[in-house]
Amino acid sequence: MSYYEPLVYIVPEEEEGFLLKTVLQKRLMVSRKLLSRIKLTEQGIMVNGERKYINVKVNAGDRVEIRMEAEVSEDILPQDMPLHILHEDEQLLILAKDAGIIVHPTHGHYMNTIANGVVYHWQQMGVSCRFRPVHRLDQETSGVLCIAKNPYVHQQISEQMIRHEVKKEYLAFVWGTVTEPKGTITGPIDRDPEQPHVRIVTPDGYSAVTHYEVVEQFASAALVRIWLETGRTHQIRVHMRHIGHPLLGDKMYTLPQFEAEAEGLEASGCLSRQALHAHRLGVQHPGTREWTEYRAPLPGDLSELHRWLQEKS
Repeated sequence: MSYYEPLVYIVPEEEEGFLLKTVLQKRLMVSRKLLSRIKLTEQGIMVNGERKYINVKVNAGDRVEIRMEAEVSEDILPQDMPLHILHEDEQLLILAKDAGIIVHPTHGHYMNTIANGVVYHWQQMGVSCRFRPVHRLDQETSGVLCIAKNPYVHQQISEQMIRHEVKKEYLAFVWGTVTEPKGTITGPIDRDPEQPHVRIVTPDGYSAVTHYEVVEQFASAALVRIWLETGRTHQIRVHMRHIGHPLLGDKMYTLPQFEAEAEGLEASGCLSRQALHAHRLGVQHPGTREWTEYRAPLPGDLSELHRWLQEKS
């Protein structure tokens, strides 16, 4: 049986006599589900190199290790494709995702996804990991994508997201003159009953909060920085439309008053998708416990759009 590299915790003096279970759940923050899983494996829970039950007491200076069985994504076919790797270590893989590519295979779409490329990348490295994206990006959204390399890391970052501790910052180009330089959009979001694939702001929807700040104003559009408190489907696109500033290139959520500008943009040929980019991701690294940030620069199409808007202003 092969394992991932162990997670290590040295018991401090003030935790002398604690139950091993307490150390695992309160210090290493191992979930009950994961704890139930690892305690059944031969090397899942070790203290000073020996397998231990979780009801034993620990001593100051003890070396506590947890190990998880190495896994593979057997249902994902490996595919050699370019990956823009921003960072990789034993626990995290951070990518800059291109627009136009989906993250995970779906029914009828088994190849040409981020997952296919990552599985191939790990095979070439001799690494055994299951593909676990911590969050998703729409097919046409570019930017930072975080992938966990074991279930503990996935659990840790998922819980940070639930506590709103993960910082996700986007850059978006929106139509119109944004008169308020910064603001907060609070509007519940749910499916449009007449078009289930479309989301709308509705009093009966799910709570959604979006913050924005204008970075640069052009003649007929603006570049805005956006960060979220919630993560509803299409949240940025729906909220920016709700305040009268839909994203450039977003045909699903455009507004009639911007149709002429949208036709001009389409004729320019510099953009073929909604102008949304996941610019920055900040998390507490589950291994080092240190705050880490990863940034993806504007891709070529949005850089070209930026120049086009500046020239028109």
